[in-house]
Amino acid sequence: MNYIIYDHQILGQTDDGTVLAKVTFPFAGDNTVDLNHTEVDESLRGQGIAGQLLERAAAKIRQEGWKTRCSCSYAQKWFAKHPDDQDLLAKD
Repeated sequence: MNYIIYDHQILGQTDDGTVLAKVTFPFAGDNTVDLNHTEVDESLRGQGIAGQLLERAAAKIRQEGWKTRCSCSYAQKWFAKHPDDQDLLAKD
């Protein structure tokens, strides 16, 4: 799996460029993004791909100095299991 990191999304692609996983985090206010969608192809479920996407998303959000909201249920669960990254959560 190759991970392609863009400003507000991360894609998981095969070597031939087929997108099999993605996480999106558009701006939701000043300096705040919303982790609003995590998707993994059924053929890859249960292999930790969604977690790898969230790790990369958290790193990107930290690198940019952003905060995040989590309207995606998977992102909410991921942050609950990763206390070292909870400083990225926006205080609403």
